[in-house]
Amino acid sequence: MTTRFLAAVSLASLSLAGCTTMNDDAMAGASPMAAPDIPQATGYFAADSTLPFHAPDFTKISEDDYIPAFEQGMAIQRAEVKAITSNPAAPTFDNTIVALEKSGAELGRVSRVFYALTGSNTTDRLDAIDEEISPKLSAHSDAISLDPELFARVQAVYDNRAAMSMTPEDAALLEDTYESMVHAGAKLTPEQRERVKAINTELSTITTQFGQQVRDATVDGAIFVTDKAMLAGMSDADIASAAKLAQEKGKPGQWAIALQNTTQQPVLPSLENRALREKIFNASIHRADGVAGTGDTRALLAKIAALRAEKAALFGEPDWASYAMYDRMAKNPKTALDFIGQMVPALAATQRSDAAALNAQIKAEGGNFDVKPWDWYRYANKVKAERYDLDEDKVMEYFQIQKVLEDGVFYAANQLYGLSFKRRTDLPVYHPDVWTYTVYDRDGSELGLFYFDPYQRPSKRGGAWMSNFVEQSHRTGNKPVIYNVLNIPKAADGQPQLVSFDNVNTMFHEFGHALHGFFADQKYESLSGTATARDFVEYPSQVNEMWATDPKVLANYAKHYKTGETIPAAMIDKIEESGKFNQGYDFGETVEAALLDMKWHALSAQEAAAIDTPAEVDAFEKKALAETGLEVGLVPPRYRSTYFNHVFSDPTGYSAGYYSYLWTQMLDHDSRKWFRDNGGLTRKNGDHFRATVLSRGGTMDYFKMFNNFAGHDPQIEPLLEARGLTGGDASADTTSDDGAGASKVTGTTE
Repeated sequence: MTTRFLAAVSLASLSLAGCTTMNDDAMAGASPMAAPDIPQATGYFAADSTLPFHAPDFTKISEDDYIPAFEQGMAIQRAEVKAITSNPAAPTFDNTIVALEKSGAELGRVSRVFYALTGSNTTDRLDAIDEEISPKLSAHSDAISLDPELFARVQAVYDNRAAMSMTPEDAALLEDTYESMVHAGAKLTPEQRERVKAINTELSTITTQFGQQVRDATVDGAIFVTDKAMLAGMSDADIASAAKLAQEKGKPGQWAIALQNTTQQPVLPSLENRALREKIFNASIHRADGVAGTGDTRALLAKIAALRAEKAALFGEPDWASYAMYDRMAKNPKTALDFIGQMVPALAATQRSDAAALNAQIKAEGGNFDVKPWDWYRYANKVKAERYDLDEDKVMEYFQIQKVLEDGVFYAANQLYGLSFKRRTDLPVYHPDVWTYTVYDRDGSELGLFYFDPYQRPSKRGGAWMSNFVEQSHRTGNKPVIYNVLNIPKAADGQPQLVSFDNVNTMFHEFGHALHGFFADQKYESLSGTATARDFVEYPSQVNEMWATDPKVLANYAKHYKTGETIPAAMIDKIEESGKFNQGYDFGETVEAALLDMKWHALSAQEAAAIDTPAEVDAFEKKALAETGLEVGLVPPRYRSTYFNHVFSDPTGYSAGYYSYLWTQMLDHDSRKWFRDNGGLTRKNGDHFRATVLSRGGTMDYFKMFNNFAGHDPQIEPLLEARGLTGGDASADTTSDDGAGASKVTGTTE
């Protein structure tokens, strides 16, 4: 996932400022006039870094720098916007739209570094700064977005667009600027605009609090074990890591099992002790809900939902989902829900049949209980191993983290796109575990800089993501500086750093986002790289996962950590064959989370306001999940509401957008079919994908972009087939409202 839409980036700090860097021609294009006084920037963030690619110099940044830089950056941008609105010349594309795009350079620089650290390596001081600055940034963003004088100039340019000579990217920037301001409330009454400002400020504060409380609850939810015998089934390396974590938490002689961000926990399949499995699972699913003693976010999330619904009503929309989806590929909630709904009957049946198979396995082993969520993956892995003769622990022995990255992820990028990489140790990093690489393009020129931060730690929020320290732009001449962040458990000292196949996929996935950023070919930063709709941005990264199991790529990186033997082809065949196994849980938990997100954001203002106590939050969530038609008692959602960071830890985030992970899987599997049909891993195919998708940024219609690549509108059948959900007669229409969308598809269910 990219942080462009997540809590790790303050939306307020990016809105309209575009996180842009700025050079001396910041007001170029404005008519000659006496410019308003623009404050002189001082301090580290006053200018671009002098390091290669303008990479941040972490040796010169202290926590005391952030608030002055934020305050100064906002003051400078206010003056830059004032220069636009006070220009006596008639509004033009250059003196209004481009001038606005150029504003906010210092604010962009400090925001990118600050929010990278609050996500990856936070401290109590950074958290305090975040709480202090977030409402100020929200108010600053609103002051620009809702400035009537600025909007009058933007609208004048927009209304004259038919008479203007513009490049397609210029036209996209104008359209995006105008629509963003309208969506922010520029056409509301003065009273409505003031209420929107108040809502945005409050949302900025409480969503920040939500994210911080979820992170604290996840860290505090670690389970301590005093009897080593209870850890039976865990590897020696994992037991050593648990002992080390307990030592770090002040409990030497014990073992600590850390929680990850999702409901399911990776340690559960290996643990033989059922009581311990249940304890860990309950600590996970009850984090931040007032039950497990690790905080309670229910009042916060209820308030977030109510404020969003109220804001949507100010715009005449029935609910937040209808308001938020204006710029999505799917366009409206009905399209997204119809798309998901056609998969539910087959998925529910799969969940029940999977549970029956697991119950049979339990009874075959002499167990006298039915499968529960904390048992699911332990017995699913046993059935999988028996059915496909596949041992996950044995598979893991072929995946060493450095070889996966350099000989797998980078190798695939070389074969597809001609890229090459050089490790470097001369640049400062924000944590000792971060690696850096210069990325070279197919012609040998420098393409950008890549940071890789792989390991789990208490100062890092859960999950995995990509973002930029520096955005690509032909206007500024900047090349991208990109980072990938993961949460792979770090091996104990002296142990090989092996990774699960799931984490192998995650490494390929996140580097797919990085490729989207590295291949950016835009003039304007606000349209560059991953600046795309939420239900499109995950598509390139998901496509990149397919190369993790490409035979040629595997032969280059999947080497046994002891013998150096290449992973056997038969083992890969088994991995591929088992891909449709356990979809009741693997796919089901994501579908449930997507539907839960949409349920929260389909509430009217009146309905949302009626949910104002923790008990009412619980009741609503229970009802919403029951209405999904899925077996949520056996397969809980990937995130419960109380720790659903994607949708509640940012003023907008992935709210009414978690379906995007499913929607983009449709695009992904359709694209995988195209690659397979056209020869797979070749430079010709890679160059075509780069030219039609990876280099286009947010400059064109997404259906047209996909059609330019695949030669047809998106089809759902490859997704249904990949998930084992074919057969039956369900159908859905994913055609966009403007008629330019996907074809009418007939998905079938079993």
